[in-house]
Amino acid sequence: MAKRKGKGKGFSLGGGGGLGLPGGMKGGLAGQLQAMQQQMAETQEALGSETVEVSAGGGAITVVITGHQEFKSITIDPDVVDPEDVEMLQDLVLSAVNQAVKASQDMATERMEAITGGLNIPGLSGLL
Repeated sequence: MAKRKGKGKGFSLGGGGGLGLPGGMKGGLAGQLQAMQQQMAETQEALGSETVEVSAGGGAITVVITGHQEFKSITIDPDVVDPEDVEMLQDLVLSAVNQAVKASQDMATERMEAITGGLNIPGLSGLL
């Protein structure tokens, strides 16, 4: 009959400030993960004040968006406003907005990958 020897041996997720890893590695990995989590939170917050600017139609439409996908401005060159061709203006605005969202998402992904080293961490996509 097998007997368990002592408590706390092996791998546990108990309290006390870290992972209960064998061999005296307590806190090393947990500390690194905690530091990464803190960096990710700080980066996510900073993305709210970082912006990207995208133009469409040769500069006819300019969109500024934050890393949180909040639009700051949409500028339309008055020379492209043609009451006879509203559809073209709508297409330009749509194109600029889509490009801006993509650029904002790419910026957020790039910032987070700089922290994670490109690791595929489950649940990370919810932060982006």
